[in-house]
Amino acid sequence: MSTTAPLRGAPGPGPSGRPAGPVPSGPPTARRRPAVDWRIRFAALCLIWGFSFLLIKVGTQGYAPLQVTLGRVVFGTAVLGAVLLLRRERLPRGARTWGHLAVAAFLLNVLPFTLFAYAELTISSTLAGICNATTPLWSMVLSLAALSDDRPTRRSVAGLGIGFAGVLIVLGAWQGFAGQDAGGTVMALVASASYAVGWAYVRRTLANAGGSNLAMSTSQLMLGTAQLAVVTPLFTSFPTSFPVVPLLAVAALGALGTGVAFLLQYGMVAEVGPTTATLVTYFLPVISTSAGVLLLDERLTWNTPVGALIVLAGAALTQSRPRRRTEA
Repeated sequence: MSTTAPLRGAPGPGPSGRPAGPVPSGPPTARRRPAVDWRIRFAALCLIWGFSFLLIKVGTQGYAPLQVTLGRVVFGTAVLGAVLLLRRERLPRGARTWGHLAVAAFLLNVLPFTLFAYAELTISSTLAGICNATTPLWSMVLSLAALSDDRPTRRSVAGLGIGFAGVLIVLGAWQGFAGQDAGGTVMALVASASYAVGWAYVRRTLANAGGSNLAMSTSQLMLGTAQLAVVTPLFTSFPTSFPVVPLLAVAALGALGTGVAFLLQYGMVAEVGPTTATLVTYFLPVISTSAGVLLLDERLTWNTPVGALIVLAGAALTQSRPRRRTEA
């Protein structure tokens, strides 16, 4: 799931999200080799983000959706802020930069996190995870609407059609969407679209803002926390009790899914490049579906996994680029 703004130069957005800031370059020998192999970190990232939808579902069983979202960004900010202090990095400067980061925080954190939390009151975590996988499709819609610098190709347009056909299969369109809550499904799809809009906004406004990925992302989460701290008391009442299991779910959602996951993703992008790191996108629906069925006893019919595979195939097609012929 998206937590922070995308890395500059990333090949395309995925539900995992990307931090704002420059991608480190240079020969691999110039950087210190991590103690843990990137494949292990890749698997850990897939598990953390794949289980995020289960954690949202558990969190909303004890707290209001806005409270779950607020707790999520608080714990995520705490993790990134602690690392920022340890590395002695400074927050970005300039009112213009902070203004753009405030908009990015709303589009990439506050709005989608809240919508997913409200959506999972009425839909399964499995369906929420599959809806999250439509983010690359929404990015292609923005490209067709001339809101992106990337020119859509026939291959990507075909992927868009295939992907949304997969969404209709997941929802059981031939049955009149029976058994699916329309409101919750729409909120989950709008949350995924918000990621795409947020990434497009960040690429246009913060591409040359300076500052490290860690500093920019920490600032973004701080602003998201401030926004939610103002809104949450207006629409929710203070909890009369604090159920332990939902509270632990919210803490894990923020500390792991929003804090640690960013550090894992950034490290992989720096080591193996954004293209390889983006592949985490295509594992998330598989993990979220497995977690929902095995741990939450969510119902699974044939059209859900089949439609999810078609969604992922369409999403992969929108992100692919035809090979160019090289001249001698």
